[in-house]
Amino acid sequence: MKRKFSDRANWRRIISKTYSSHFCNDEHFQGLVTFYHIHELRNPLWKTYNNRKVCLADRDYVWTQHFPQGEDYVVTTMFNNEGKVVQWYIDICKAQGFTDQQVPWFDDMYLDIVVLPSGEIMLMDEDELQDALVQGDVTVKEAENAKQTADKLLQAIHAGQFPYFELSMDHYKQKYT
Repeated sequence: MKRKFSDRANWRRIISKTYSSHFCNDEHFQGLVTFYHIHELRNPLWKTYNNRKVCLADRDYVWTQHFPQGEDYVVTTMFNNEGKVVQWYIDICKAQGFTDQQVPWFDDMYLDIVVLPSGEIMLMDEDELQDALVQGDVTVKEAENAKQTADKLLQAIHAGQFPYFELSMDHYKQKYT
């Protein structure tokens, strides 16, 4: 299991960035929201989904992360330099927490959900979760919980009841407009 940090302090691709976080407690969201604004980088980050290349990180891109309190997932929204969503990336996790310096982290449970602005929805890395189970890196109970969490999120997305599509755009606009 890999621990991931929201400030991406060891991301070598990035030359210059601004990072901030704040706790949100209102009727729409309870948890931590982070903003990772890329100012300068060595080279853009591209990902291919179903034969379509998508740029995930480039100059003036912003990644927001929502760490919902009491949940087993973290939602990363990637905005391009025009403020348009590139993708929503949902990491299924075992736990969330903070470093001594108050940087949020999560323990990644391998399963991920990617949602593109086109509406395309992909469940990713099921093979990685299975490999981790076989190797003893996760327990049967942890793997089952990860699958149940992913299923719950996919149901909410398909039913139009996943609040982070709108919430991420609202938080981005509050910060950058």
